[in-house]
Amino acid sequence: MAYTVGPKGQVVIAKEIRDKLGVAPGWVALQRLAGDHAEVYFAPPPHRRSLKGSLTRFTKVKVAPGREWDEARRTAWAAESGRGVYRRSRPK
Repeated sequence: MAYTVGPKGQVVIAKEIRDKLGVAPGWVALQRLAGDHAEVYFAPPPHRRSLKGSLTRFTKVKVAPGREWDEARRTAWAAESGRGVYRRSRPK
């Protein structure tokens, strides 16, 4: 598909491409010159939706807030830090 550049330098991104990439109004189009052509990358705007429950499909663990939650969090961090994943080296 070929589109004509408008008088303000605007170009239409084809609907099928927008749909495939999930691009919607309000997204930021990042452009860069790559040799003899331009590359365009799209970044979504910041969201204002709550992330509560977004990871529930990945776990079957149910922990109520309070002491039980605090203990579960301490246990998880201890397990991860034991693997060295989250260790930060201290300056000497």
